[in-house]
Formats: sequence, C-alpha cells, structure tokens
Amino acid sequence: MGLDMDVTTILAFTTAFAVFLYVVMDGFDLGIALLFPLVDDPGDHDIMVNTIAPVWDGNETWLVLGGGAVLAGFPLAYAVLMPALYVPVIAMLLGLVFRGVAFEFRFRSIRRRHWWDRGFVLGSLVAALAQGVALGAILQGVAVEGRAYAGGWWDWLTPFTVLTGISVCLGYALLGASWLILKTEGRLRDRAYALARPLALATLAAIAAVSLATPFLQGDYWRRWFTWPTLAIAAPVPLLTALVALALLRSLAARRDHWPFVLTLALFALCFVGLGVSMFPWIVPGALTIHDAAAPETSQKFFLVGVILLIPVILVYTAYSYWVFRGKVGADAGYH
Repeated sequence: MGLDMDVTTILAFTTAFAVFLYVVMDGFDLGIALLFPLVDDPGDHDIMVNTIAPVWDGNETWLVLGGGAVLAGFPLAYAVLMPALYVPVIAMLLGLVFRGVAFEFRFRSIRRRHWWDRGFVLGSLVAALAQGVALGAILQGVAVEGRAYAGGWWDWLTPFTVLTGISVCLGYALLGASWLILKTEGRLRDRAYALARPLALATLAAIAAVSLATPFLQGDYWRRWFTWPTLAIAAPVPLLTALVALALLRSLAARRDHWPFVLTLALFALCFVGLGVSMFPWIVPGALTIHDAAAPETSQKFFLVGVILLIPVILVYTAYSYWVFRGKVGADAGYH
C-alpha cells in the first residue's frame, strides 16, 4: 500500500476527488426525492424541490468528470469494469435521465404532477440503488482473464451488493434530510428533524454492516484492516467515524440547523477514506492496480493538465451558485 506520488497516483486521487464530490453533491439531490413518500403535503414537495432547483444539474458535472477521468486515465480498468457493470450502470443512467425529466415536467403539468412526482422518486431510487450496487460489485471484485472481463451477466448481483445498494440509499436519504434542515423552516424543517435521527441510526448500522463484511471479501482487505503496519493507518477511520456519528446525533438533538449537513458530509468523507484504505492502489480489486490499468504517461500528463485547469473553474462557479442561493427557502420561492 505504498504511496508513490507519480503522475498515475495524482490522476487516481484527482479521479477519486471528482467521484466523491459527485456522491455528496448529487447525493442530497437524490436523497430529497427518496424523502418524498415520507412527506405528505404537496406544498412541501414544491419547497423540497426548490431547495435543489438552482444547483441540481450542475452537481452532475462531477459524474461526467469522474467517468471521463477513468476512461482517459485508466482505459484498461474502464474496459474491464463496464462489461461487469453494464446492468447497474445503464440502470443508473436511465434513472438519472428519468429523474431529470420528472424534475422539469412536475412544474409544467399541474393535473399530472403526482405522476411526475412518482417518476422523480422512482428515477432517483433506481439511480441511488444502482450506484450502491456498482460500488459493492467493484469492492467484491470481478473476474479478469487476459486483460478482459471473464465473468457473467449477473455476477454483480450478490447479497453484499444488495447491502451496499441499500446503504447508499439510506446515506443519500440522510443527506437529503440534513439538507432540508439546513434550507427550510417551520413544519418542513420539523419533519426533516423527525426523519433525520432514524435515518442517521439506520445509516450508521449500514456502515457498520458493510465495514464488517468487507474484510471477508478478499484477504488483502483483511490484512489492511487488522495487521501491522497498515492497521496504524486504518484504525483512526472507525474511531473518527464514531466521533462524527456521536456529534451528528447530538446536533440533531440540539436542533442546530447547520451542523447536521456538515457532519453528514464528514461521515461520507470518512467512508470514502475507508474505501481508499481497503482498495488503494487497486482499481479492480485483486486484478488491476492503477499502474496496471494506466494509459501511457504522456496521455495521462496531457489529460491531467486539462483537469487541473478545469477543476478550479468548476469549484468556483459551483461555490458561487451555492453562495447566491444561500439561506432558507420558503413557500414563496419558485422554480421557473
């Protein structure tokens, strides 16, 4: 698990950064939709959508960047993982498309708004579940022979991937609830608080279940988490996760509007670090490392220059949009 900061490693960390930003930024968008069935008032549904209306489509920029970075920087990994994950990846993309269509049409069709709301929920649920299943499928490993995928059409579907799919849905729902706490007031904020605590407990239980199951998937995972010297790197992650979880539950009890969202983001960040501890430098666990799958160094350098120039631009306009639309969203706000 040595860390040699060459071009390949820098590009791998850049790709991971883009994927993480997509997960947390589009995660609360998807989470808002997952909470729709738990909020009864159609007027509250409008407020929920209006909290994400100015930023939701921009959040998906990071998905494009992360996917493009894998294709350009690690083409062999892309060639192996795509056939292994065709079903969940296609399901995710269709879910995101349907989510976007429903998002726009619910404001244009008053008589059929309830149907578009259901489409919004269904598309978001499929996308979130597919992302979790894909993560679990990568973690458990895929069959590789002769630099190509050698498994079957349904190898991605196992009890572990179902567990990771449900876990991601719970985490996104928690992100959505904490976002509503941050952005709304009155009855809707009270409902978000009521939902956030059980969602936090369920998410923590899911994190614990996935964390306990992961070391048994591959011997390398077990060695990293339970043998020296990698134990010294791995041990702080669950300890910090426990501290953040405690702080999250206390902030919900104290009804501090800003902290639940920040602490939920921290919880996701620690989960991401845990994934890094388990996987790095594997990109296809047990089969390909980032160096095995890397494009030629000249190609990586060319792509990395563009990414380094592009990421600050994306960060600036993203931060600006969040700053412009800061503050609470009330019933008088509207999406046009």
